[in-house]
Amino acid sequence: MQYVALASDYDGTLAHDGHVKHRVIEVVQKLKASGRKFILVTGRELPELKRVFPDYAICDCIVAENGALLYWPADNREDVLGEPPPDEFILQMKHRDVQPFSQGRVIFATWRPHETAVLEVIQQLGLGYQIIFNKGAVMVLPSTINKATGLSKALKKLTIDPHQVVGVGDAENDHAFLEMCGVSAAVANALPALKDRCDLVTVADHGFGVSELIEQILSDDLQSLGPRAPRKETTTRTIQS
Repeated sequence: MQYVALASDYDGTLAHDGHVKHRVIEVVQKLKASGRKFILVTGRELPELKRVFPDYAICDCIVAENGALLYWPADNREDVLGEPPPDEFILQMKHRDVQPFSQGRVIFATWRPHETAVLEVIQQLGLGYQIIFNKGAVMVLPSTINKATGLSKALKKLTIDPHQVVGVGDAENDHAFLEMCGVSAAVANALPALKDRCDLVTVADHGFGVSELIEQILSDDLQSLGPRAPRKETTTRTIQS
């Protein structure tokens, strides 16, 4: 078994309109039954994710808040990987009428077009924070945190080498963690720029694209792809249904 884990984004990838189809859950269960791990890598805050994804316990680990929080469903344990923005940042957001927004254990999240106000306050307060986009979402995190750093810490705890992982996503904030995986995949509905950087693109979209990828992993451990070219020379390939 060359690939021992699948790392999947949630919104726009595993989920469609915020929810995961039962048929997709069944295919993830098949992946788990093969002895492989399933890791969710999402920008969502954990309480919100649990509300919309009641089957979250199927995950061996959830990398939440775009890499800032690890959650281990088996023992209901959290590892917080950063510090939240200071109170003054939140006060400035309210003063500038940045609405709606939410706060996690580390992440601050709002929506376009508030990125200009957010950046101005980060610069004004001299904070070591960054803005990460996920389509219309605007996420604020410490500059050392992204989906790749969170997934890396999860894999270390699971004693899995990144080259043994298949990653799948759909949006700009997925670039970081997909780059570190042994094989990177984009679902059919992914942004064109992400598709261009991935090793393969599924025929189906959203969760059914993830299911398609899992079935191919279970079928031949992605041996049909052949040796993976260096990332900068990779050409996008499509899984045949």
